Amino acid sequence: MIRFTNVKKTYDNGTKAVNGISMLISNGEFVFLVGPSGSGKSTILKMLTGEEPITSGSIVADGFDLIRIKANRIPYLRRKLGVVFQDIRLIEKKTVEENLEFALRVVSAPQDGIDARVDYVLDLVGLTDKKQCYPRELSGGEQQRVAIARALVNNPSTIIADEPTGNLDPERSLDIMLLLERINKLGTTILVVTHEQRLVDQFNKRVVYLEEGRIVSDQENGCYDYEKK
Repeated sequence: MIRFTNVKKTYDNGTKAVNGISMLISNGEFVFLVGPSGSGKSTILKMLTGEEPITSGSIVADGFDLIRIKANRIPYLRRKLGVVFQDIRLIEKKTVEENLEFALRVVSAPQDGIDARVDYVLDLVGLTDKKQCYPRELSGGEQQRVAIARALVNNPSTIIADEPTGNLDPERSLDIMLLLERINKLGTTILVVTHEQRLVDQFNKRVVYLEEGRIVSDQENGCYDYEKK
């Protein structure tokens, strides 16, 4: 469960990026967070993962209180929140298998369970046959699948995908979103930040629309036509 209560964020230069956001994301939900550039989407993600402090209000994520969390607890929070970045951020000198193993070793996962977990998530994302490949040997869509596998490998309660299809063609974008939908059906909460309204329209999911740091629409099983704004 993720709860935002009257969350505000003002940067040191006076920019008010988030202006009183309140919303609840329940366990097992699939939520799209949409809005134009500068609407506060990225800031919300940075506060949620502990990268940026909250100016006022509160965020509680999987039992962690982000307003009171100590620095040494943030790594534990991030084990619960698997993040998929738009720029992927795979380690180029490591194979697909090694990228996933590294993510597990960073959090001191038991050695005897690493191989099985890596095999499981690679099977889940359909990349078992790419285990020994390096990122440069993969297509853009395959690289993004590895990034999703890496986010999943520590068995997080929530996957946060920040523009996961931003660098992909429409067919590959749909493939990635269908994969996230399948992961959601297995019980993982999914929060997708995107500007691709046409892609959002293909899924019957909750859509939260932001504008100027505020929620202007929060619709279950629908989308918000922000082109009419």
